[in-house]
Amino acid sequence: MSTAQTPQPDATAGPPGAAGTPEHPEDRTPETSGAPDTPAARPAERADPVPWRRRLLVGLVAGLLAWGLAALLSPEDGAARQLGAAALVAVAAVAVQHLVLVPDRAAEERARRAESLLAETAATVRGGLRRYDELQHGLTRHTEDMKQLVETRLVPPPRPAEPEPPAPPLVRIESVSDLAANFAEVLSPGLPILSTFVRLEMQRVIGHLSDLTTLTAECPGENHDWMLTLTRAAEKSICATSTSVDRTFWNSEPASRYLHAQAEAIEQGVPVRRLFLLESARELDDRLLRLCEEQQVLHIEVRVAVLPELPPHLLRGTTNDFIVYDEAVSFEIDQDLRDVNIRTRLIARQDHVQDRMKRFRELWEAGMSLRELEVRVDDEEDGTWMVDRG
Repeated sequence: MSTAQTPQPDATAGPPGAAGTPEHPEDRTPETSGAPDTPAARPAERADPVPWRRRLLVGLVAGLLAWGLAALLSPEDGAARQLGAAALVAVAAVAVQHLVLVPDRAAEERARRAESLLAETAATVRGGLRRYDELQHGLTRHTEDMKQLVETRLVPPPRPAEPEPPAPPLVRIESVSDLAANFAEVLSPGLPILSTFVRLEMQRVIGHLSDLTTLTAECPGENHDWMLTLTRAAEKSICATSTSVDRTFWNSEPASRYLHAQAEAIEQGVPVRRLFLLESARELDDRLLRLCEEQQVLHIEVRVAVLPELPPHLLRGTTNDFIVYDEAVSFEIDQDLRDVNIRTRLIARQDHVQDRMKRFRELWEAGMSLRELEVRVDDEEDGTWMVDRG
């Protein structure tokens, strides 16, 4: 046995287990304790998570196992072949660890970048929402400030309520004559006779207006002005009857104005129907036919009814002239025993107007049209129609 002393390690070497000693060759890298855990530092720490020594050790163990299995299963093979097989297994084990167990650095880098991008996007969205909340809060405060400014500076303070002016004294009208006299004083043209004329006309008109409050008004004789005014005021329909008493009326000047007013009403879309009521079939002649044709040209619907030829139930009822406007007002003319028009009445009572419309519809359905009238007139002239003769 040699008694020579074994050379001691250098005094500068650290104790066993210290960094840089042969027992810990992998720890020769200086420590970076306290370094921040930043993305730049993490790749260095995870550069190779499976040490090469461990890979070689796994490959060596795999090679030894393969050599032992080859020696047990194929003892007749030579040692060189068994050794070659073991080496091949060892190399394959190392290659598999390198290819499979080592993470894909490129994929890891892409994932890390994606996470960083998502974090930045989330931070941007949070910042935008925070700025939106701040802007909305600022707008709300600005609106409240402007509202307060308008209420305090621009809107004048409410003024105390001023007392209402006293209502003008009501003019007491004791009668229609007093009201007409007041109008005459206002509208007096200066001459005494004209002043009296204005007063009398106002008294007449105001009297009719006063009567219409009871839905009935009347005046003596024929009032053509009422007939014309109602024709111009109609909006829905005009239904009129014309008896033998009116035969001379159609050749007068008021009849021309009346037909002209009805033509204007028809242009405004108001239908006009006229039913001629004859006391006898002897009145069926060319004059009546021409009169109906003239009114037919104005688009007035015309029919003719001979009273003695009507059914008995239609003979019971009035045969006076009447005109119903808009199925609301009845214009009627009364005759005396000499068939003279003695009175004109306006009646707006609904029961009366409905009776007049019912009467008109019944007579209208029983009347003859213009074509039937032409045939009937020809037969009368030829003497082939023997009704109401003798």
